[in-house]
Amino acid sequence: MRKYFFIAIPGLLLLMSACSFNGKFLHPYKIPSQAKKIKVIDEKDKDTLFIRIGKGKHPVFTNIQNDTLEPGYQVESVFFEHPDKHNLHGWFMTPDSAWNGITILFFHGNAGNIFTQFTNIVPLVTQGFKVFLFDYSGFGFSEGKATRENVLQDAFSAISYMQNRKDVNNGKLVIYGQSLGGHLALVAASRNQDKIDGVVAEGAFSSHREIAAERKGFAAKLLVAEKYNGLKAVKEYDGPVMIIHSTNDEVVPFSMGQKLYKNANEPKYFYPIDQCHMCGPLFYADSISHKIKQMLNH
Repeated sequence: MRKYFFIAIPGLLLLMSACSFNGKFLHPYKIPSQAKKIKVIDEKDKDTLFIRIGKGKHPVFTNIQNDTLEPGYQVESVFFEHPDKHNLHGWFMTPDSAWNGITILFFHGNAGNIFTQFTNIVPLVTQGFKVFLFDYSGFGFSEGKATRENVLQDAFSAISYMQNRKDVNNGKLVIYGQSLGGHLALVAASRNQDKIDGVVAEGAFSSHREIAAERKGFAAKLLVAEKYNGLKAVKEYDGPVMIIHSTNDEVVPFSMGQKLYKNANEPKYFYPIDQCHMCGPLFYADSISHKIKQMLNH
C-alpha cells in the first residue's frame, strides 16, 4: 500500500501545479451588476475619468467635477450571446469624425475589463475607425466563467456578432488584439478567414507554453496545457497580418513577436515600436492607422 501512496502524492501535486499554472493566464475583474460609477485613469496622460453606468450599462463620461464630457466618439452598450447561452457585454464605438470604412474588433489583454482597457484603443477611434471591444466571460459585466476555452468561444461569438451588424458589413473588418488578446486574435483569425479582412497582433506571445516557460521556468512549460496555439495559427492564416511588438516590452519578449512574424504567411508586416507593453495606439496611432490601411490594400 505504501508503494501506491508515495506514487499517488507526486501525481496529485503535479495535477495541482498544472491547474495552478493554467489558471494564471486570466485575471478577470468582475464588475457588480449594480455598479453605478467607475473610476478610470488614462494610461498615457494619467488623467482621471469617471464613467456613470446608465440604463443598459450605457456609459456616460464625466470629469472629477461630474461634468459630462464629449469624448469625440459615440458608445453603444451591447449584449450578445455565448454558445453556452450566457451574455457577453461590449461597447460599439463610432467616431464623431467620418468613418474610414474599417471596423476593428478589439481583443483586450488578460486582466481588468473594457473599462480599464478601452483607453488603449480610443486613439484609433479618433483616427476614424469604428471599434467593437467586449469583455470575455467572467470579465466586467459579461456573464460566465473566465476560462481559456470560454475566451476562444467568446472571440468566435464576437465575430458572429459583427457579421450581423448592418452598419459595418459594407466595410472591412480587422481583428486587433493585445497581449493575450493578440495571441487570441491570431487563433480566431485562422479559424474565421472568410469572415475577416486582416489581423493585427500587438505584444502577443507565441504560445501558452512558451510564455509560461519565459515567466516561470521550463517546468511550467511541461505543466501548461496548450489548448490553442498562436504560432500554429499564424502559419495557417493566409490573410494580411501585422505583428506589432515593442523592443522595450517588459511582459512578452520582443523575440516572440519576431518569431510570429517569421512564421506568418505573406502579406505580412512587422512594426517594431519602443514603448511599453500594449501601448502601441497610445503613442503610434497615426502610423498604426496608416499601416492598417496599407495592409488591407496590399
